[in-house]
Amino acid sequence: MTDPSDTVDAADVGALDDKARAILRQNDQGDYTVPTKGLYPFQWNWDSALVALGFATFDMDRALREIETLLAAQWADGMVPHIVFWQDDTGYFPGHGEWGTAVSPPTSGITQPPVAASVLIRLHQMGGEVERVRRLLVKLDRWHRWFAEARDPDGRGLVAIIHPWESGRDNLPDWDRPLSYVDTSKVGTYQRRDTQHVDAAQRPLKAEYDKYMALVQFGRDHGWNAEAIASGNPFWVADVGMNAILLRAERDLATLATALGEAVIADAATERAERLAAGLETLWHDELGGYVSLDLRHGDKADTLSAGTFLPLYGGGIAPGRAAALVATLRDWRDKVAYLVPSYDPNVERFDPVRYWRGPVWAIVNFMVARGLADAGYGELAEDVRADTARLIAQSGFAEYFSATTGELCGGKDFSWTAAMWLAFASPSASAE
Repeated sequence: MTDPSDTVDAADVGALDDKARAILRQNDQGDYTVPTKGLYPFQWNWDSALVALGFATFDMDRALREIETLLAAQWADGMVPHIVFWQDDTGYFPGHGEWGTAVSPPTSGITQPPVAASVLIRLHQMGGEVERVRRLLVKLDRWHRWFAEARDPDGRGLVAIIHPWESGRDNLPDWDRPLSYVDTSKVGTYQRRDTQHVDAAQRPLKAEYDKYMALVQFGRDHGWNAEAIASGNPFWVADVGMNAILLRAERDLATLATALGEAVIADAATERAERLAAGLETLWHDELGGYVSLDLRHGDKADTLSAGTFLPLYGGGIAPGRAAALVATLRDWRDKVAYLVPSYDPNVERFDPVRYWRGPVWAIVNFMVARGLADAGYGELAEDVRADTARLIAQSGFAEYFSATTGELCGGKDFSWTAAMWLAFASPSASAE
């Protein structure tokens, strides 16, 4: 077993703790936190939820307010958008004008992985004010019901994503084939802003961005109508990561609702979780020995593994034999890279150690994979993942993500969710859960 305290000098731990808190404060806009200044100037959905875990280590009121602000932008149908444009900033593309959602506050038209319920139960366990938690619980139940209704209209137990951005893993190679069906002939010209802040070698390619914009335009042209999107959006994919995270969120929502005496919510969440658990098992790929995503439009499963392959461990309830197979794969990957967990299989030619979700290590994914490993009884490997996260941050700072082979800083600097993961997970001073 590797202890993070063995890989981070004890004298540096306090300084890193202080730096992480300082990053959260400098990115704090009062009621919400930007991921990092310049590159991402608004409130992002799963960023905010995970950032709340960091705030909770030193300011519970601020942690709850982060999630309250996010859910204040919930749509009437229950959807919680992936970006909330609380102020104007012409330096970001695509801004709210490109989304055309006609809601107040202005938001994007898509969602992101629903980690908020799993964060909220932790805040409750840490002493978060009960009535504030209860109000958030009700809103999260609405969001989870929306997933079941809008993104699994056939009741098969798999929710669909309608855009790679919804997965949170934008340019994952899993999306290459489903995106090949997206028509970009009407996209037109546009000016990206991300590559003005970050090395283009670490960002999605223009050809991929054209596909992203075509999907934004499809949603906008159809008024973000859930039924029209379900029937006609060219990208309709069961992302293994989204489904595993939602499964964990439903289970956590049910546990939290039971603790608060909200039996109706608990029963509904439990029923949804059971359906998701059954659906998730259909994503198992016998030849690859892991869980993969499924293109629901064309019936094609992804033909390679990614970090998302391990997230069903986080979702919970995986059969011991399948858990053992996942662990064997992760140990194989550990021999191929310097740091766990690469976002894509390092044995595959398309692996790129620095290009966004095609290979780099992300602290937030490490947090979830480590939790899943520990829950499944693989505590030693979970500690290895935690230790690697600590080493990366100690070596390269609070980067958006890190090279899996060299550990170098990639993407944005002084990143909020990386700071939060240090405080809540990777730091040797983090409280044991």
